[in-house]
Amino acid sequence: MKIHSYWLLLSALLCLPASAADLDRAAVEKRLAAADKTHPADLRRKDLTGLDLSGLDFKNADLWGSDLRRANLSNSDLSGLNLDLTVMSKINLSGANLANTSIFGVHMGSADLSNANLSGSRFIANLDRSNLSHANLSNANWGVDMQNQPMGLMRVSLNNVNLSGANLSNANLNRALLRHANLSGAILKNTVLFGVDLAGADLSGADLSGADLSGSILEDTNFAGADLAGTQFSGVKDKTMLKGFNTSKHADAAIFKTE
Repeated sequence: MKIHSYWLLLSALLCLPASAADLDRAAVEKRLAAADKTHPADLRRKDLTGLDLSGLDFKNADLWGSDLRRANLSNSDLSGLNLDLTVMSKINLSGANLANTSIFGVHMGSADLSNANLSGSRFIANLDRSNLSHANLSNANWGVDMQNQPMGLMRVSLNNVNLSGANLSNANLNRALLRHANLSGAILKNTVLFGVDLAGADLSGADLSGADLSGSILEDTNFAGADLAGTQFSGVKDKTMLKGFNTSKHADAAIFKTE
């Protein structure tokens, strides 16, 4: 299946008619209270659309394939869960704990992940237009696994997202789509941004020290005031074409290698 067809199929789910959720908050809380590691709360493939599930502990829950469109899971704990193939468009995960969580093949357009803990997480999802401001993505692996692409190139889509002030240090976002993303003031120390599409992105004031932007698309990308100490720009032949480069910090320590 081609990559665009895959996302079109997921997007079609957003057009499904609204229906009553399978459970209410009280029923979800009852299942969570009775669960443990060996007997997780069965929320698998459940319709939980629009529910207020904020502040709940889902660590002992099975949410695989559930419908969480427009649900409020702010400040909830979903750390370490497998949320592959869930439906999460317009979900509220602000302040939620998703450390080491797996989210693969999911449409999360316009989601609120502001101040969320996403450290060590593994995402291959569509998060276009989402809010990830001040989120923690340190050590996250949101990059393409080139040895596991049975459906064509599957990569995280972060076009037009708000990542201002986010911590992406030591994260892997190779080949991600970040067109017109707001990364102003973000921490991207030692972040793998190889082959990323950053056209029109705002990296003003960001810390890119040690980051790898080799082979990335940097058309109209704003580097004004960014820290470029040890930043790799392999493939960039004319550094003066980088927007705001003359006002960036430690520009003389940026690394340019051309073949």
